[in-house]
Amino acid sequence: MEKLFHLKENGTSVSTEIMAGLTTFFAMSYIIIVNPGILSQSGMEWGAVFLATIISAIVGTLVMGLVANVPYAQAPGMGLNAFFVYTVCFTLKFTWQQALSMVFICGILNILITVTKVRKYIIKAIPLSLQHAIGGGIGIFVAYIGFLNVGMVDFSAGVPALPTLNQPTFWVFLIGLALVVILLILKVKGAILIAIAATTIIGIPFGVTTLGDTISFTESCAQLPTTFLAIFKEGGITSLFTDVTKLPLVLITIFSFSISDTFDTIGTFIGTGRRTGIFSEEDEKAMESGAGFKSKMDKALFADATATSIGALFGTSNTTTFVESAAGIGAGGRTGLTSVVTAICFAISAFFATFVSAVPSAATAPALVVVGIMMMSSFKDIDWSDLDEAVPAFFAGIFMALCYSISYGIAAGFIFYTIVKVCKGKAKEINPILWICTALFILNFVLLALI
Repeated sequence: MEKLFHLKENGTSVSTEIMAGLTTFFAMSYIIIVNPGILSQSGMEWGAVFLATIISAIVGTLVMGLVANVPYAQAPGMGLNAFFVYTVCFTLKFTWQQALSMVFICGILNILITVTKVRKYIIKAIPLSLQHAIGGGIGIFVAYIGFLNVGMVDFSAGVPALPTLNQPTFWVFLIGLALVVILLILKVKGAILIAIAATTIIGIPFGVTTLGDTISFTESCAQLPTTFLAIFKEGGITSLFTDVTKLPLVLITIFSFSISDTFDTIGTFIGTGRRTGIFSEEDEKAMESGAGFKSKMDKALFADATATSIGALFGTSNTTTFVESAAGIGAGGRTGLTSVVTAICFAISAFFATFVSAVPSAATAPALVVVGIMMMSSFKDIDWSDLDEAVPAFFAGIFMALCYSISYGIAAGFIFYTIVKVCKGKAKEINPILWICTALFILNFVLLALI
């Protein structure tokens, strides 16, 4: 273990990494049921997507752990799966086979921009103040996910409001939140995982913890051939290029998939990795040397890039680095052993999905909220008295939660950073890569408005 993961060097232990891996898994395990529920609306078999979700998570997370030695988990991303179904399939009228084909091409594109170091250079081009803002913004985003998962924000009146706290889910969530805060303040080892387990048990008499409805592993295996390698069958990749009039729309859609996938990952790595030391100064120096794939960041970016294409081969939308990995990092995860444990949990879940889905959002949401609190410490490194620094930082940090998108938060930060520098006559200080990224974000917004 020590030789493979360098636990002592990273200031961690086997027990801490195991607890962190379990914490990450339970924080993101909802995707096992939610992803097939969304993608099956496009006509895909539920059981096939169920297995594709688990397989892509296992492969992507193992590569992240064993190759990059970092504590990040991967799975089909929320938001991107909704874009796949509601925009690409329903609005643009592409078949799910064609949508999967575009996801596959997006993955290949991401691999190319990773191998050519484009993604690495983007990270290096982001100003330090924006990096801190992204870290704090992801904290707000993670906490917001926790609140939304239990319905603590009510939109029924047309404006966000606190709902009437008369539902069992709210009470279980509040009990769990109080429990995890108390355990963390008392510095109890494994506080977050203990709180998730205890809150799940507390939810039983409230009727919140219940076994989920799903199909058997055997039935899922029987359905998997319907999506496995479907992109290479009739109606797959080749069909994207038969109608020349649709080619611009195909390219726009692939671009939209790619830009969201790329910047979601960059934001997650910056927000969680820099503050915790997962990507250390030595690692950054190795990355800046430009010689091969020597740094953790290089390897992590490559692991993330390959996962999307692998997921598409099996039959799921973009596989990406999950922001819920922050829960495991908050529990002390610092090496790839955390990811390996999470991957093993995903493998086991294929046989026990009913029981895994019994862990309610009311049990995992408190963990996300407290992890969000921890991550917001990045905001302290921003000079809020200087508007030149504060304006871009504000939009980068706040828009992630308001738009429910890491990439949109980064886009807002880039755009306002550019505006500030131009207005101050300091346009020459803007890195050329930042100019290009800002232009691409604006182009993406325009294209999305047109389609």
